[in-house]
Amino acid sequence: MALKKKRQSLARRRWNKFKANKRGFYSLILFSLLFTITLGAEIVSNDKPYFIRYNDSFYFPMFRSYAETTFGGDFETEADYRDPYILEKITTNGNFTLFPPNPHSYASINLELDEPVPSPPSRVNLLGTDDRGRDVLARLIYGFRLSVLFGLVLTSIGTCLGIIAGAVQGYLGGKTDLFFQRFIEIWSAMPELYLLIIFSSIFKPSVALLLILLSMFGWMGLSDYVRAEFLKNRNLDYVLAAKALGVGNLKIMFRHLLPNGMTPVITFLPFRMSGAILALTSLDFLGLGVPPPTPSLGELLAQGKSNINAWWLSLSTFTVLVGMLILLIFIGEALRETLDPRKK
Repeated sequence: MALKKKRQSLARRRWNKFKANKRGFYSLILFSLLFTITLGAEIVSNDKPYFIRYNDSFYFPMFRSYAETTFGGDFETEADYRDPYILEKITTNGNFTLFPPNPHSYASINLELDEPVPSPPSRVNLLGTDDRGRDVLARLIYGFRLSVLFGLVLTSIGTCLGIIAGAVQGYLGGKTDLFFQRFIEIWSAMPELYLLIIFSSIFKPSVALLLILLSMFGWMGLSDYVRAEFLKNRNLDYVLAAKALGVGNLKIMFRHLLPNGMTPVITFLPFRMSGAILALTSLDFLGLGVPPPTPSLGELLAQGKSNINAWWLSLSTFTVLVGMLILLIFIGEALRETLDPRKK
């Protein structure tokens, strides 16, 4: 009970210390707010309305598909709610519809443009359109969500693999440690980009394929720090006492040693996530990432490179990407200062 209270007190002190770092604390709040908003991207940006009131009945297109004939159209296919003909049918005779704040999805194409694509910002498309007539703001919202989720998943997988590998090396030592070190030296020498190109040509590109390939290499940097912590702590008195009492190796590693070696793991999490987001963006920019029409920040940057005059493509995407990475770096710096025992 006393140990539990002591841990709670330590966690509270660290949280107060983190909040004292205003830059990191407000960066965490802003990043969490943006991520929460983009998690509901379909609610914020969608070409389907929240609901439709038509002939004294209510319809919810976000959750169910309705044919054009439901609203007086001519075809049995799903209604296009941005079609002026369908909109006129829906909004006559006291009927009405309620659209999201940005009435565009990441794949919807604006067919009513008066200018060639990519078209500049307007009241209809606040950040303009890309080279296929799709709304840039919608693709940024969905692309932000994809990048953060990809970074979270890749960071989680790499962290788990790095902790396991580093814990085994540091705790067992000896020949096991030597074998793992030689394996890491050989594995890290593998040409990661060439492997991505080869597998992209063999298999259909997908988010799952990218996660698997990047996870195969993303654990090595963290395992070194975990290994060093286990090597430093494995001969301390409380570990030797646990061994003398007959406690198993796995219990010692993950119940006693790991909590005391989590400082570098937690500190590097935001930086590892930044690296994962940059990796996805770079691969999408090179055309080796997610398949079209998946919304991607890297794909928008590639469009900006191909259309130099369409400044809104590069500027908006660059602002979102740099802002995201700066927030993560500020959070990481605050965590590092919070967990540094030399700073009171």
